[in-house]
Amino acid sequence: MRLKSLTCLALAMGFGLSACQENVEKETTNLNLTAYVDPYIGTGDHGHVFMGANVPFGLVQLGPTNISEGWDWVSGYHISDSTIFGFTHMHLNGTGIGDLCDIAFMPVTGPVKLGKGNITDPESGQYSLFDRKTETAKAGYYAVHLDRYGIDVELTATKRVGFHKYIFPASKDARVIIDLKSKLNWDKPVDTYLIYENDTTISGYRNSVGWANDQRVFFTATFSKPMKGFLLSEGEEGKEATELQATGVFGQALFDTQDKEDIYIKVALSPVSIENAKLNMAAELPGWDFKQTIVNADEAWNKELNKIQIKSNDETIKRIFYTGLYHTMIAPSEFCDVNGDYRGADAQMHKGEGFVNYTTFSLWDTYRAAHPLMTIIHPEKMGDMINTMLTIYKQQGKLPVWHLVGCETDCMVGNPGIPVVADAILKGFGGFDKELAYEAMKNSAMLDERGLKYLKEYGYIPYDKESEGLSKCMEYAIADWALSQVAKEMGKMEDYEYFLNRSKAYKHYFDKQTGFVRGLSSDGKFRPKFNPFESVHRENDYTEGNAWQYTWLVPHDIHGLVDLFGSKEAFVTKLDSLFTVEGSLGAHASPDISGLIGQYAHGNEPSHHVLYIYPYIGQPWKTAEKVREVLKDLYTDQPAGLSGNEDVGQMSAWYILSAMGLYQVEPAGGKYIFGSPIVDEALIQVGNNKTFKVIATNNSKSNIYIQQVLLNGKPYELSFIDFKDIQAGGTLEFVMGNTPSQTWGLNAIN
Repeated sequence: MRLKSLTCLALAMGFGLSACQENVEKETTNLNLTAYVDPYIGTGDHGHVFMGANVPFGLVQLGPTNISEGWDWVSGYHISDSTIFGFTHMHLNGTGIGDLCDIAFMPVTGPVKLGKGNITDPESGQYSLFDRKTETAKAGYYAVHLDRYGIDVELTATKRVGFHKYIFPASKDARVIIDLKSKLNWDKPVDTYLIYENDTTISGYRNSVGWANDQRVFFTATFSKPMKGFLLSEGEEGKEATELQATGVFGQALFDTQDKEDIYIKVALSPVSIENAKLNMAAELPGWDFKQTIVNADEAWNKELNKIQIKSNDETIKRIFYTGLYHTMIAPSEFCDVNGDYRGADAQMHKGEGFVNYTTFSLWDTYRAAHPLMTIIHPEKMGDMINTMLTIYKQQGKLPVWHLVGCETDCMVGNPGIPVVADAILKGFGGFDKELAYEAMKNSAMLDERGLKYLKEYGYIPYDKESEGLSKCMEYAIADWALSQVAKEMGKMEDYEYFLNRSKAYKHYFDKQTGFVRGLSSDGKFRPKFNPFESVHRENDYTEGNAWQYTWLVPHDIHGLVDLFGSKEAFVTKLDSLFTVEGSLGAHASPDISGLIGQYAHGNEPSHHVLYIYPYIGQPWKTAEKVREVLKDLYTDQPAGLSGNEDVGQMSAWYILSAMGLYQVEPAGGKYIFGSPIVDEALIQVGNNKTFKVIATNNSKSNIYIQQVLLNGKPYELSFIDFKDIQAGGTLEFVMGNTPSQTWGLNAIN
């Protein structure tokens, strides 16, 4: 900021002060960007996004939970549903598997049957219907009217505390149900506990099994109004008591209420203990100012959203962009208390160790775009992210695969933690032990689990030895390449050669006769009865995909893949056909294979880099055409605005980067490939008081092709930009036109 001030002074002496002051104000003033966030985007179709109140990267995601179960309710909420059985404090955002929805609070009037109930019988449980016209959702705030009880509900949050406001009708039997028993989808309680401490305070815990096989959440809740009584039960009949431990406990706080009387409840969570939950509440929400807490949540979101300020005349683009940016910051979630205490991957409680511990690492999805975006706009978090991963390694013997609330789910394939750690090292981030990081990557890559034993034995993973062996091997190859690049940088040349060689394992699967990758047996024979369109979910060679999609999953060695086709022309012909060919996926295909353009599947992550392959072969105009098509047709500002699961921010991160004209194809190192920006300008806060501005001159719906690139005012001939140039700050200008350039971008990326 001091350098900018000195520059302004010099300009003021020559050109007048006012223009320079205006320029600084434009580049530093925070905008009201939460106005563009629409939490409904992604709540329809199969987006699976979280709906409710939270703050960036917070432990608490407080929101309504429907009674329905199934794939479209894995986040607890779907736009098609008008039921609420409780307001739960933890949710996933856009995953394909259901878990969390812990610690449910539900205001009611009169005695009701405890539990979720079923939609066919309104008296079967505690749920209420609601009218979406009474529902309000924005960043950090949620409100709804419960029709059955005539109660208005408002919610907001801090990082570790959910703040409830219930507006009751006049009643001699107003109640707040604390539901630790009801399950949703995979989640099942195994040990729960409630204690009545006094007439305004209750505390407890909920231990459950599900996708996370040993989840433990502790909490304390404080009421603004003294209870007139408190009931505890495991079943239907509540009894006056002060303490109960059981598989599934219900509590009922009882009140007399006047018409339109407000009752506020603060619920603090902790992964460690009830005592730490109280510590979190005292630190984050000691008072009762509900309106100010809403303001604070809005300010927290605005601070983060202002890390990228875009200009566009299209308000729809702004809504999609900033809602997407919001979705990228729901997780990873802080999984520690205000004093740093956390629950580790070893199931032990640990005292603060000088870093912020995180959870919800959907790495098979997020290593592709969400983490590369994070390195640009959240550099201050990178040390904590990597230290969390290294701590997980020390506690469970490998880097995280898909880590949730201290538990390794081993969901999806490959070693997706390796590219994230390697990317941080290659981009020059510090604050963590690089030798330990290398050890963690290498040891994770040399285990015998999840097909790695066969990779080491055969040089690939045979289909007769391991299910989904092809997909596992191709993902391992991506991680091995990332590891090899770190080995090279650190001078570990023997390891470099070993892992670089292993990163070429994908070549074993390439069938030159068909031009596809296909399963290979332990005796070196391709799987018979080959159909490149067919996908048999979790019982074939491909994880959530088919041969058409997986043939291109070589982001680390595109030129090696080109060579397998025999010529650039054959490669281009096959790649072009990906976007036009039609065929049936078969009756047993995964629903994740969605957002299809031909056989390109934007709704699932293995396809996300494919549009950016063309600049590697000197044909960037094809990337421009296809990126614009996806940005326009497969993202909208409606509830069904995502073509697949949000996947903890990955779908949106693709949009954010692509809207600015950038995408990191290679899994680590920071080479951001140019596409076709749809925003006219993006001012990016890259840390250390530096900004990187992207300008698209002559940009329009028809001017989609890059004609010229300028970096800091000088002609720039490459089809990509390195992370170090973004991190340094400056200005990148794309000059756009309506026909492909005859001069720019024709040189292939090496």
